[in-house]
Amino acid sequence: MPNILWVDDEIHMLKGHLLFLESKDYSFQTCNNGIDAIELFEHTSFDAVFLDENMPGLSGLEVLEQMKSIRPETPIVMITKSEEERIMEMAIGSKIADYLIKPVNPNQVLLSLKKILKGKELVSQKATRGYQQVFGKLTLEMQQLETWQEWSDFYRELLRWELELEKSSEEGLKSVLATQKSEANELFSRYISNHYENWFESKDRPMLSHEVVGQIVAPEIRAGEKVFFVVVDNLRLDQWLVMKPMISEDFNINTEGIYSSILPSATQYARNALFAGMMPLDIKNNYPQYWKEEHEEGSLNEFEGELFKEQLKSLGLGSKNVKYTKVTNIHWANKFVSNIHQNKEADVVALVYNFVDALSHARTDVEVIRELASDDNAYRRITATWFEGSPLRKALKWAAENGFKVVLTTDHGTVNVNKASKVVGTRDLTTNLRFKNGNGMSYPNKHSFVVKKPEKIGLPKHHIVDEYIFALSDYFYAYPNKFNHYVNYYRNTYQHGGVSLEELIIPYVVLEGK
Repeated sequence: MPNILWVDDEIHMLKGHLLFLESKDYSFQTCNNGIDAIELFEHTSFDAVFLDENMPGLSGLEVLEQMKSIRPETPIVMITKSEEERIMEMAIGSKIADYLIKPVNPNQVLLSLKKILKGKELVSQKATRGYQQVFGKLTLEMQQLETWQEWSDFYRELLRWELELEKSSEEGLKSVLATQKSEANELFSRYISNHYENWFESKDRPMLSHEVVGQIVAPEIRAGEKVFFVVVDNLRLDQWLVMKPMISEDFNINTEGIYSSILPSATQYARNALFAGMMPLDIKNNYPQYWKEEHEEGSLNEFEGELFKEQLKSLGLGSKNVKYTKVTNIHWANKFVSNIHQNKEADVVALVYNFVDALSHARTDVEVIRELASDDNAYRRITATWFEGSPLRKALKWAAENGFKVVLTTDHGTVNVNKASKVVGTRDLTTNLRFKNGNGMSYPNKHSFVVKKPEKIGLPKHHIVDEYIFALSDYFYAYPNKFNHYVNYYRNTYQHGGVSLEELIIPYVVLEGK
């Protein structure tokens, strides 16, 4: 039975309240002054405290401060005569768990107690019931999805329930959802395998990487807006959703949409296409000086700034003052924020921010990060914690304060891989675990989306017989040499480059400062 302390100089007037609440299985101890209340509070553990603000001697606010210094974790409900601003501020600042306006009735007190003591449990029960009710509908629905729009809507619905069930203690139900998501990924992989090549001969398809600037960024520039264009490398849709509440504190979200990363859903291909406004094969043909192969020295995305300026020129925006910056570590992030005022006169500021991708790689190589980001839920929490105090958030606030319209997006997502698919090939195959390109490869077809003619999907090749294979769902490629070693090392790591809901269905938003 929860033990509650009620402090009020007129506690004798509240006997009816106490009897009612005791009938609801709450136990009460009472005090009629602050000094006795603090002494009792020091020596007794209470589940909650009801505290009258206006008492003779020590005031309620003075008692509150002392109680918080003794047991800061105990929820305290302030009972006050009016909705004064300072009481509101304390409630917002979490010094008090709730506040009630006199005269209070027993049901108000009961509701407050339920909210404080059983709030998480009630939210958990609501989430559990909600998912149980839609489970059958989702299972049936995913068997019938036929278009990109249907798949992207369905994925958002799955993520909504995944985030809801984080509030639930029902681990079994979370496991059911994980299985349902895995089944959805297998069906989505089949959908992409059957339709992706046709997208390049049809208008009935999603917006792809190379079209984002032309369709989303350029119209803002033409409308006379100064644009702060941010590409957060490797940002998944679910990670955006946990960042969204913090973004909404400083921005109105004018547009929130989805586009598809091209294949391979890897930085060399997807992000170069994003900045160039053309597919990788066209970049290689039109700007060979800006295209690098995997075996060449230097960054494979070394010339994004140059490609971005060329794209703006092709869109009739070549006269704009454009600044491009790539941030790859905290040192460069802080340096960018320190010197951000230098971008004030720019028409377009493009920023590539590399934290989430670095987190993904660190999770593979660093044991402590692998433990901290042990699953999708933990991976999201780390992303939210990072963003809350990050230099990126400071940069976005600066953009809002200086009249920039913000376009925030990513180049591709990432998926937690668990199943190995054996591939045999020559030494010059790509090292990526989620796709391979080359010739003479041997692989299980059922684990791969195979493209025999890369030029049909806008990809370059070295030899006339080169092909691309893309791992489906949560598979990753491993060579026969030391197969078990590499399988154990890379299983349950985050990889990108292949076909999954997480890698291909990715967000973009247009933001305006409040």
